Amino acid sequence: MSTSTASGPVAETITNKLTAAFCPLHLEVRNESHMHNVPENSETHFKVIIASAEFDTPKCKTPLARHRAVNAVLAEEVASDGPVHALSIVAKTSAQWEKMVQEGKVDAIGPSPNCRGGDGSLPKKNK
Repeated sequence: MSTSTASGPVAETITNKLTAAFCPLHLEVRNESHMHNVPENSETHFKVIIASAEFDTPKCKTPLARHRAVNAVLAEEVASDGPVHALSIVAKTSAQWEKMVQEGKVDAIGPSPNCRGGDGSLPKKNK
């Protein structure tokens, strides 16, 4: 398995839960909180890039089904009272991932867009 993961307790929990649930071929958990109006060292905004043979099953045939599967595993973290405010998911089947690797498109998965303001419900960033 190829893994690149953000550090911190929330990122570690996300990594552990997804690894246990999906035995991924590839897993990246990127903390993108620094791109948002949150205090320094926050763990509130994440991007998960995951590829797994578990997604080759009929129940995970569509991208939406794969996203639902990831969200179900991380239900506590993404709950309204959980630590994760935003979760971006790139979930690929093993065949899709292998094709991306062969075509050199893995690095094309860039960061999420910068925050455009939000609803003001999060604490202000300490500068």
